[in-house]
Amino acid sequence: MTALPVGNHLRRLRFEHGELSQEALARRVGVTRQTIIAIEGGRYAPSLELAMRLARAFGLGVDQVFFWTGTEDE
Repeated sequence: MTALPVGNHLRRLRFEHGELSQEALARRVGVTRQTIIAIEGGRYAPSLELAMRLARAFGLGVDQVFFWTGTEDE
């Protein structure tokens, strides 16, 4: 399995926001805890809509939560 070219800061952000649990974040944005686990683990790239909901949950822009890890020619 190859790594996704999109990384994220979700785990760090959860801890910076009062040690927010994966379950609490999932409820906030309307997904399952398993979805949050998969995104944090780099096994799932969220839709643009979900990425925006996650960023909004932390009061940040999408580019402050997610980042590109691939090369420019991918």
